[in-house]
Amino acid sequence: MAQQQRISLPAKLINGGIAGMVGVTCVFPIDLAKTRLQNQRSGQQLYKNMMDCLIKTVKSEGYFGMYRGAAVNLTLVTPEKAIKLAANDFFRQQLSKDSGKLTVLKEMLAGCCAGMCQVTITTPMEMLKIQLQDAGRLAAQQRVVPSVVTTLKMGGTSAVISRSYNTRPAPQVMRVSATQITRELLRTKGVTGLYKGLGATLMRDIPFSVVYFPLFAHLHQLGQHSQEDPSVPFYWSFMSGCSAGCVAAVVVSPCDVVKTRLQSIKKGANEETYNGVVDCVRKILTKEGPGAFLKGATCRALVIAPLFGIAQVVYFVGVGEFLLGYTPYTICSA
Repeated sequence: MAQQQRISLPAKLINGGIAGMVGVTCVFPIDLAKTRLQNQRSGQQLYKNMMDCLIKTVKSEGYFGMYRGAAVNLTLVTPEKAIKLAANDFFRQQLSKDSGKLTVLKEMLAGCCAGMCQVTITTPMEMLKIQLQDAGRLAAQQRVVPSVVTTLKMGGTSAVISRSYNTRPAPQVMRVSATQITRELLRTKGVTGLYKGLGATLMRDIPFSVVYFPLFAHLHQLGQHSQEDPSVPFYWSFMSGCSAGCVAAVVVSPCDVVKTRLQSIKKGANEETYNGVVDCVRKILTKEGPGAFLKGATCRALVIAPLFGIAQVVYFVGVGEFLLGYTPYTICSA
């Protein structure tokens, strides 16, 4: 029995890792579109919507351009998802020791603790991913920004302003690896450079987990066959994960916009810089209006919904337990 309890944690870590890798592979192009839509400013819109962004990305960068930054995400999503899901289970178990059941408040507290744990991995992962994803947008912006040339008439008193567009060859997307970005950040800013935007990441991930985990638990419970048979069909786990993920993603979308803006190191022409969360919120509200906080919200919902649906299916089917030679049912009964 003790051995089964010890083996359950590695199984949960395996489940989280597999779920994260499968989910990211499926939805990464949408995540790239989300980042580029969130980073473009009003009056400098290169992309009309998600489909327009993906089409233009394929035309200018090729099919694999949609997967820029996927390598770093696939590398770090395993510990990130594993920590998130395993930590939530751990805190739920600890909080239910006294009464044997969880109130909604305790479920939200467990989600809050899980969100706090995951940012140790999430923040540097997002930091690196955003630089790689946004490189194509910055290169595309350089191709369309006009240069204003002022020509003075020698014999007149007025200045004639003529607008000429850059006709140089289109700049190529700079191929920078996550390793190069990491080295540069460590060299110039130290470890703290990788954790730029930590406050905004906490603002996003803690509320997300507070909303997602309790909502998923209650939706998942609705799919139980009966009190005597608490098992749930895999498709119900998937639908519960998708529904809870979609709701939580939209709720915290404004925080995700702030986080993306803060973590973008390179800026395009005439794009302002921000000095922290409050300054970022104030400038976005003043210059772009409240609607800017929902940029990429649809993309984010389309990313998070299947990502967590897949995660919960892998988790509840018990792929990790199977690989380790145990079943999720014997672990739970232990």
